[in-house]
Amino acid sequence: MKKISTCILILVIFSIGCKKDPKNVDFSTPTAHEYSSAVADKWLSLQRDMVWHTAGFSPPVAARSFAYTGLALYESVLPGIPENKSLIAQLDAHPDLPAAKSNEVYYWPASANASLAASMRGMFKSAVGAKLERIDSLENALTLEFQSVQPTDVLDRSAAFGASVGDAVYQWSKTDGGDEGYLRNFPTSYVIPTGDGMWERTNNNFALLPYWGKNRPFQAETISNAKMPAPFAFSTNENSDFYKEAFETYTMVKNATPEQIEIARFWSDDPGGSATPAGHSFSILTQVLQQKKSSLALAAEAYAKLGVTLNDAFICCWNDKYKYNLIRPVTYINRYIDNSWQTILGTPPFPEYASGHSVESAASSVILANFFGDEFSFEDRTHQASGVKPRKFAKFSEFAAEAAISRLYGGIHFRRGIAEGLKEGNRIGAIYNNISLRR
Repeated sequence: MKKISTCILILVIFSIGCKKDPKNVDFSTPTAHEYSSAVADKWLSLQRDMVWHTAGFSPPVAARSFAYTGLALYESVLPGIPENKSLIAQLDAHPDLPAAKSNEVYYWPASANASLAASMRGMFKSAVGAKLERIDSLENALTLEFQSVQPTDVLDRSAAFGASVGDAVYQWSKTDGGDEGYLRNFPTSYVIPTGDGMWERTNNNFALLPYWGKNRPFQAETISNAKMPAPFAFSTNENSDFYKEAFETYTMVKNATPEQIEIARFWSDDPGGSATPAGHSFSILTQVLQQKKSSLALAAEAYAKLGVTLNDAFICCWNDKYKYNLIRPVTYINRYIDNSWQTILGTPPFPEYASGHSVESAASSVILANFFGDEFSFEDRTHQASGVKPRKFAKFSEFAAEAAISRLYGGIHFRRGIAEGLKEGNRIGAIYNNISLRR
């Protein structure tokens, strides 16, 4: 009995000693499911603000930036989601990415932090001064938080891995045709086609990103399988489909209700005055993740899937816009119906068909519904900080439908461009929902 008691006493003393000595603690690697989405949410909030306040981030350019940062985030925590496989490895012309070391301990929030910092520095090279310093500030602030819960070697290893993934993703981004698109939104080399029913410059603006549709999509089938039908044939005959559509836009704006005007402005998301439509969709995703108290793993999956989907949605939409070069309502209505008519929203500097808001919002809703179910009620507070009243939705498809029809209320689209844009967005979203992240 004495020998047994002595052994137990030695084991207890040894156990207490181990608990007091951090070097002997077993810092095993928890999965990314065991951490909240907070790190990812903070970075995406900063990115939306950077898109808003950095010159040149037009809607397609903004969507592209969200795509690559989302990929960097996901791939940097992928080793912490053991049931998952790479998303990049399932995309066209994908690069090989750095691998995490086996049998080593990682802290996935630190990997996410470093990868997002590295990829955002690449995406926002044109940002200067205090705007660019915000990337360093957030990375350093989060690193300081991590130091209270993890040993230095684990944080260094995790950050090094995340940074290497973020940089690799950024280097790959430079090969898709859209690198530094913020510097060439309005190429002077583009010659606007002329003729009846063709788009004409409005407000003295040149054509926005006329070559964007030639960028490399993440999935070639988003372009190769596109089925966007042609718009109605141009006509000034009052009995024609084209004239009827134009007259509908004309009367809609003249008789717009206060709520319709509110909806038009809520979804406007103009570059320079907001984080653009893509930023609005990412705002909705962030709100949903926070509402559900989601994990880092789920946030990484959702941000990546939404990003690549919206990138390709804008490529496809812009390909169609400059394929058909359709006249805008304001030009047609002022010339053939009422020369004093004005839109509620400013007319964007690119062709009408199809509606970018419709393609983007439909694609977003399909991705979000796949993650959370379409029957998901939420309050969209995207513009609340600017004093805009939130809007409530019972389904993701509901917000897509409202964002799309808002362009008719605002007077900048015909109904066919909206309806076909929604179909196109649904098609693109379905392509990415068919890509499984599970092994």
